[in-house]
Order: sequence, then C-alpha cells, then structure tokens
Amino acid sequence: MSLLSRLQGQNHTDDNLASSSDKRKTGVGRFQELVYKVHREIIKQMGFDYFDDQKERNKIEIEKEVREISESLIEKDAEHLTRSDREEVLQLVLDEVFGFGPITSLLKDEDISEIMVNGPQQVYVEKKGKLERTDIVFRDNDHLYNVIERMISPLGRRIDESVPMVDARLPDGSRINAIIPPLALNGCVLTIRKFSSQLLKIEDLVRNKTLTPQMAKFLEACVKGRLNIIVSGGTGAGKTSTLNIISSFIPQHERIITIEDSAELKLHQEHVISLETRPANINNKGEVTIRELVRNSLRMRPDRIVVGEVRGGEALDMLQAMNTGHDGCLTTGHSNSPRDMLSRLETMVLMAGMDLPVKAIRDQISSAIDIIVHQNRLQDGSRKITHITEVLGMEGDVITLQDIFVFERNGIDERGAVKGRHRATGLKPKCLEKLAAAGMVLPDSFFAP
Repeated sequence: MSLLSRLQGQNHTDDNLASSSDKRKTGVGRFQELVYKVHREIIKQMGFDYFDDQKERNKIEIEKEVREISESLIEKDAEHLTRSDREEVLQLVLDEVFGFGPITSLLKDEDISEIMVNGPQQVYVEKKGKLERTDIVFRDNDHLYNVIERMISPLGRRIDESVPMVDARLPDGSRINAIIPPLALNGCVLTIRKFSSQLLKIEDLVRNKTLTPQMAKFLEACVKGRLNIIVSGGTGAGKTSTLNIISSFIPQHERIITIEDSAELKLHQEHVISLETRPANINNKGEVTIRELVRNSLRMRPDRIVVGEVRGGEALDMLQAMNTGHDGCLTTGHSNSPRDMLSRLETMVLMAGMDLPVKAIRDQISSAIDIIVHQNRLQDGSRKITHITEVLGMEGDVITLQDIFVFERNGIDERGAVKGRHRATGLKPKCLEKLAAAGMVLPDSFFAP
C-alpha cells in the first residue's frame, strides 16, 4: 500500500476524537491528541500530491522531512514537554506515518508473544506466558479500524461489513486475526500472535524445562525413525513452536512439504516446499482449503508432510497418507489430553462427509498415529510437555495408549511457580524395534522410572 493511502486512511477519522473522560491518560494515551494534531498538520503541509509523486523517493528523506515538521510543531504547541516526552511524541508520529500506529512499539518488542486489542481503549499483551494490560489506547474505533486495514491491505485481504472477519500473516511471520462490528460488540478487535525472530532449538526447550534431555533424545529418534507424530494442546500452549523444533530433526536430504492456514513454520532444511491456504474472494470463489492442499501434496513426491494444524476433514486425508506409505508425517491439533486428541480426530474424520463406522475410523487412527506429544501452558505461564504417549493399537473397540514420559505437578511455590518434575513411567515403548531398524538405538535406561 502506498504511503498516500495509508495517510488518507489515518486522516479519515478527522475530528472524531475519543473523549478525555473515558481515555486512560497515562503513557501513550496522554499524547494521542497532540500526535493526532501533528499528524494532520504534516498532511496539510506536505500534501497528498507530495506522497503520490514521491513513491520511489528514499524513505529516509521522507522521514527526515516528517521529523523536521514534527519537531517544529511540537516546539510551538507543546513547549512545556520534557525532552524525553518530546522524543516519545515524535516517535508516535513516525509510527502513525510509517508504522501501525500505537501498537508499533509492541510489534518490535521481542519479549511480547501476543498482542490483544479489545476495542480502542484496551490493549493487552502476553509476556512470558502472563497477560498484562498496557497503557496504549487508540483515539477511537475508526483509528483502530484504519490500522487493521493498513495491516491487511498489502496482504491482499479485506475487512468490512460484508467480510467482518479476517486471518492473515504479516511479512515477519506474525499471525493476525481481526473482527469488527457488528460481530464484535466492543468495537474492532485485533489479535496478533508474534513469532520470535530467533528460531528456538531443542536446547532452548530443555533449558526452559519444557522437557528433559531424555525426552528430547526420544523425540529426535522418533522423527528420524519416521514415526507419525501429532503435537496436541490448548490455545497458546506452544504447539506450533514445538512442531517447528522437532521438524528440525528431519534429515537434510528429504523433501518436505508444509501445509498451513497461515505460514508460520520456519524449517532450516534446504528442500522445503511451503503451501498456504487461500480464502474465497469477494465473489465467494477461489477458496483453497487445507484438505485440498493435503491431497495435492501426495502428488508432489513428498518424503515428509507437515501440516500446521488439522481442524476439519483434512484429518481423513492425513490419516490415509500416513497409512499409505507416507511415514514420518507431523501435525498439531487442539485437545485437552492425548486421549481427547484421538476423540477429536474421530470427529474431524466424520467432518469429511464420509459415512464411515466408528470402528473403521479408530482402526485408521491407531494404525496411522505413533506418538502423541501433549503440551500445556500452566497457570504460572510456563509451557510444559506433560505427556509423550505412544499409540499401541486396538483392543476391541478402544484405542490403547501408554504414557512414556509425563510431567507430575506438585503444587505451587511461594513465587507462584508450578512445582513438578518430568519422569519416565517405566514402560518400554513398543516402537523401539522400529526405531532400531532405522538405526536409532536408545538404551533401556532412558525409560527407567
């Protein structure tokens, strides 16, 4: 999107400022009216034609001119401000012109993993697994709506009354979801799931006590031994990050195809093909679903298929792929426990529209899935792999499972941190023979209780 259209979008709010009585007058909020005034004056002095004519102009030169005008106006209209406050106002003006308004600083903060904008006057962030309310506010709902439009327009997405919800991915990999009135009663609601610019490694999970070195070694053996693995857990449990990390164990020479709604996986291997779904266009045509991409991937000579998340009928195609020679597939799914993950898979297979008996579905699941890695976000904000569970097969009409590793909780300490430890259950995995045949030999001491 051109700088002109971005500025026009911001100017659209005109004088419809939020009243000072319901605005939090701390931090960023106390400067909003001044920032708005300076921003409008910049547009007035420089003119829309200037930005139209200077599309190829160096951004540094434009920023220099914007900075000069801003400093002059701040000196004239807010001479009582301290030097640090003036710098803050100047930065906020630059964020309005070149960034995404008040939340630009949050997007740059590496410690923040999620940004939740609940209408113009309430912005929360997640830091180290804990929610915190910030002092950031928007002028009004129009201001927030314009920021959302500025984010999604370059991505080929749109949001308005006819399409009041949107999912998209920013260039840095962050995933955004927006929903606007009349569906959202609080005003526009924006949720941004950020991803660290520094890719985590298995050593980071061990250091953060998400799992133990023995568990890490077992998962590495499972991936290299071409077992089919599903990472389960609730929202924000860290499933995608864990999937990304264990995907790094896939050998370099293998051809990997990743399939996602919004491309988040960042695999370091060389031979990776990333596929992403596409929503329907304005005429409700052109939609490409995960299920269609899974089916198409089978014709692309994959060594590995990695599906970001199964949540519908694609589960059937995924299970069929696992059962027809495509070993070593990896995926994630929402559930409360490993057993719940199997129940969800049954439901998702039925969503494919196939009239299959439950026994047949369970047979497919039990023969396709080898390992379930279940991850939870605990009440202290920490993320733990609480179960590594093996799928053994069928006993009658029931799929049998056995836990290989579990996390045992033992209360909460005086700082509010969850106490507990990972331990092996003492059960020897049935898959060890398959791993040994692939050259991955693990000592029995790994599984001693």
